[in-house]
Amino acid sequence: MIQENTRFLIVGLGLIGGSYAMGLKKNGYHVDAIEINQLSIDYAIKHNIIDRGSTFDIDYIKEADIIISGLYPNMTVDWITTYQKYFKPGALITDVSSVKTGVVEPIQKIIRRDVEFISSHPMAGKEVSGVKFADDSIFHIANFIILPTESNTKEAVATMRQFAEILGFSNISELTVAQHDEMIGFVSHLTHAIAVSLMNTNDNTHLVEYTGDSFRDLTRIAKINENLWSEVFFLNKENLIREIDDFIQEVNHLKATLEQDDVEGLKELFIQSTARRKLFDR
Repeated sequence: MIQENTRFLIVGLGLIGGSYAMGLKKNGYHVDAIEINQLSIDYAIKHNIIDRGSTFDIDYIKEADIIISGLYPNMTVDWITTYQKYFKPGALITDVSSVKTGVVEPIQKIIRRDVEFISSHPMAGKEVSGVKFADDSIFHIANFIILPTESNTKEAVATMRQFAEILGFSNISELTVAQHDEMIGFVSHLTHAIAVSLMNTNDNTHLVEYTGDSFRDLTRIAKINENLWSEVFFLNKENLIREIDDFIQEVNHLKATLEQDDVEGLKELFIQSTARRKLFDR
């Protein structure tokens, strides 16, 4: 469990890693960070987001009780594989990846027996990146998902729940890797695919002075990190392709009501979507 003297190490000071660090520091915990960009480290120290930072320091790894990988999914696997030899016995390691297939199983297969990897996913973010946009308040209206497997202990699950509570997440739940990636394929990966497709449907840049809130809201997440999201899409491509097929089918259903002048059928679609969307209002 997390104690007052628990030492955290954030590997990768991006938006989520930086926001984690900020929230933990506010709650009085010691937070170190390893980040390849020295400017990000300098910013985080100057703004009291972390206690110490380095482009690489083995001592940070050796001293950490809880290590959080804020790296891309494949990089997380590689980093843990390479540096687990320095982990403190009893250390707990987690990640922030939005896809778990190709991450959880490979890590748990090679992880040392005297440490534990338990995956988690903060369902929070912004359409910007980098520690300079760190903001722990994004967690206060967000969901936190823990992904325990047979390799994980009850204590590790309890520690991750405590971690989420410290950061102020509004809801904490548990899913299997398969359940998570199926769910995220719909609520996140498909929505990003739709936003990207909408922006690429035609050259709509000339409409910038005329669009309203609906277009801006629908395409906010189209401002996307091409390296990260290409990796995420391919890791979860089976679920995403299925969701795209289902979405195309539903769009064709709506299209058919128009082609057939089916006023009542179109209204029913609107009524159903309104009822379902109200469940998400807070």
